[in-house]
Amino acid sequence: MTATANNLLLFIGSYSEGEDEGIHICSFDGDREELARLSSISGVKNPTFLNVDENRKLLYAIGEGEDAEGKKAGEAVCFSFDSVSGGLTELGRKQTVHATTCHIQRDSSNAYLTVTSYHGGLVGLLALNPDGSIGEVLDVQQHAGSSVHPNQDRPHPHSSFYSRDGHYLFVQDLGLDLIVTYRIVDGKLVKHQETALPPGSGPRHLVVHGTLDMVYVINELNSTISALSFNSKTGLLALEQTESTLPRDYGGENGCAEIAISNDGRFLYGSNRGHDSIVVFAIDPLTGGMTTIQHISTEGGHPRHFALTPDGRHMLVANRDANNVVIFRVSPNQGTLSYSGKQAAFSKPVCVIPKKL
Repeated sequence: MTATANNLLLFIGSYSEGEDEGIHICSFDGDREELARLSSISGVKNPTFLNVDENRKLLYAIGEGEDAEGKKAGEAVCFSFDSVSGGLTELGRKQTVHATTCHIQRDSSNAYLTVTSYHGGLVGLLALNPDGSIGEVLDVQQHAGSSVHPNQDRPHPHSSFYSRDGHYLFVQDLGLDLIVTYRIVDGKLVKHQETALPPGSGPRHLVVHGTLDMVYVINELNSTISALSFNSKTGLLALEQTESTLPRDYGGENGCAEIAISNDGRFLYGSNRGHDSIVVFAIDPLTGGMTTIQHISTEGGHPRHFALTPDGRHMLVANRDANNVVIFRVSPNQGTLSYSGKQAAFSKPVCVIPKKL
């Protein structure tokens, strides 16, 4: 099959050995609510997070490699892709930091890649060449410290996201209960602020509101989402509100994963692994405050990642333990989700990125 003008491309990353197909490109027909695999590629071990440059038709993936001493190390791989056939062509790969990585980010000016290493406590900054290929490692920052939860005996940076104006980089450190704000100055990561979250939170991923001066972070360890105000003049964050992602009557184990916000900024979504659900919040248009409006099953275990389609009509959820990507409909007025009855099988999917090309 090939993609059509009315279709999206869906990029899927997964847990896989290097010899297995770990990156997939699919077409998604929103009218028929159908996924069709276009291509798959092997050669990258555990490409568990992706970043897509739709304008230049480039795909960036993290991978697991080895350093000169034979120890596990992070690598970043760049591919070009064909927007019709979905075919991938590797353009190059570079070692990033001396530990495996869990997240990759690109700035809006296509000057930098950033990677975070959960196991190494590291944040890496890499240059992007003018053609989009991966350049040299410019800087690596080592976090230090711990917090109160057994999983917080050392730093665990989990993701990096830019402020709306691109001037600041927010790094969520699950091990330290901190959002560490950096500026990039002369190719270096310069620490600007450390924002503390309640002990034992475990901040994992973050989303920036499109119009309000607010950011929202999902906390893996205590199953909450925190809302923070952001002063764009000073670059400072301040904690405003924290809400549970779980129903009040749920007493089982849980760990949160992904967070997303609707294009119109009215609704916020988070995934629960254990309860295996998506929580939906309404966002107050004046204050940015959150109110819970729905919990819905993800139709599979361990929803590590999900994404809203660019038109906002659907959500695609990657359930690692169920080996499926599930299609949900999104109510345009209510923001709530409903299961479409459609899903597709993939081995251990953990990252889904839909793009309109």
